[in-house]
Amino acid sequence: MVKSEVILEIPFHDVDVMRVAWHGHYAKYLEIARCALLDKIDYNCLQMEGSGYVWPVIDLRIRYVQPLLFQQKIKVEAVLVEWESRMKINYLISDAASGKRLTKAYTVQVAVNAKSGDMLYASPTVLLQKLGLES
Repeated sequence: MVKSEVILEIPFHDVDVMRVAWHGHYAKYLEIARCALLDKIDYNCLQMEGSGYVWPVIDLRIRYVQPLLFQQKIKVEAVLVEWESRMKINYLISDAASGKRLTKAYTVQVAVNAKSGDMLYASPTVLLQKLGLES
């Protein structure tokens, strides 16, 4: 399993009058962790496009367990759990100090041929190579 984590601090411009992060900003926090994960396997968005594929997110699910608060430091973990026919990444947002679980989520992405626009039903060889599963 490929895993990555980032530490973030909830900024003032992401919160409402109750100092709670607006729910729409959670996707941004997940995206930061996802980009760190893809960098770790040397297959970020620019490299994906260079390999002839784009990987749109087709599903995003978020389970809000506890609110994220202004100036709270959070740890966002991203774990690649599926890669054969799609990329599914699980996320866990926790309080950086206490480790308390705050949010669970996942995203699903599929490979699309950048030239034809056709969706692939199996992950391209380049992803498997980046994961060390093929030579």
